[in-house]
Amino acid sequence: MYWPTSLPLLCSSLLPLVGGAFAQGDKHYAIMDNDWYTAGFVPYLIALDGDVDVLALASDTCDTWQPQAALHAVATLEAGNLSCIPVYPGSTWPLINTPLRFQAWETIHGKLPWQGAFAPYNATYEAEGNDPTSGNPNRIVKSAFREGFPKGKPDNSTSAANFMVEMVHKYPGQVSIYSAGALTNVALAARMDPQFASLAKNLVIMGGYVDLNMLQATGSIMQADYQSDINLMMDPEASKIALTADFPEIIVAGNVANQVFPTQEFVDEIKKAGNPYSELFAKYYDISFPFWDETAAALMVDPSLAINKTTVYIDVDISYGSPNYGNVHVYQKALAPAGIRNVTYVFEVDADKLKQRIKHSLMHPKSCADL
Repeated sequence: MYWPTSLPLLCSSLLPLVGGAFAQGDKHYAIMDNDWYTAGFVPYLIALDGDVDVLALASDTCDTWQPQAALHAVATLEAGNLSCIPVYPGSTWPLINTPLRFQAWETIHGKLPWQGAFAPYNATYEAEGNDPTSGNPNRIVKSAFREGFPKGKPDNSTSAANFMVEMVHKYPGQVSIYSAGALTNVALAARMDPQFASLAKNLVIMGGYVDLNMLQATGSIMQADYQSDINLMMDPEASKIALTADFPEIIVAGNVANQVFPTQEFVDEIKKAGNPYSELFAKYYDISFPFWDETAAALMVDPSLAINKTTVYIDVDISYGSPNYGNVHVYQKALAPAGIRNVTYVFEVDADKLKQRIKHSLMHPKSCADL
């Protein structure tokens, strides 16, 4: 069992109990866990712009291997003078899944249009400046750092999961755990400390699509890509652990994350700001994809952006022999199986307000001088 180093001080630092839960302080903290990449900085800019104190970034294996993602986090923070925010490396490996196991599942149940870090190794693809997949998870492809290769390194003094546990004990009821990649680190924290989830403010995830199988079959390959739940499928067992943990609230930005797309006009307007982040965004953000991670980050900052949501009970299929391995299934309370919990499932967001938040965060980014 994990015990935080600050445990003897906990009794004096706990906030008063109100209605069975910790009273919320005015300060909102966040730990932001993601498979970071060149243009992946927008979520933490949204958080900072919304007066959320970002305690750290955490890295995970999803679109690429964790070590590469961690260095992208360091590099993008450096690009905007935000190196005061530490980066803690997460788990390089999912709890069970491996590229070989993932690819064997695809042989039986069909290929995914996007396979993330578990796509077969492709030396030519990497030589063209793309993040590594399969092979040695510790290799670094420097040519993929279009934002510039970082001068600094991740903080290896502790792991992402350890840091999450320590911070929810330090700031009970005030720390959002944001996950827009695989949920491995969140699951590890939940297993390390039985109080972890209950002491957090909430868990906000990007992923958890429902009722999209027909679109995957009849739409284009690109549409099928939009509906591929790689964040959960990379580590299904961790997804189940995280989504059944006793967080005070879990906010799921699933299908809604495919709702709002950037336009070239939107990008061109942001570029006029002329700062490092607006220029990187204009140059490298792929406008063929929706605001996936940004939608979840904005909901973490301002839950009122959700204009259509419901409460459902959610489970993750962890049967390796199932074609739905790593996908979610939702229930109403009366029909839910034992051992699962309710989540806030967002169906629709205010698209204009979301784009305004994204635009403002990029055109007026905060730096360490502001924090």
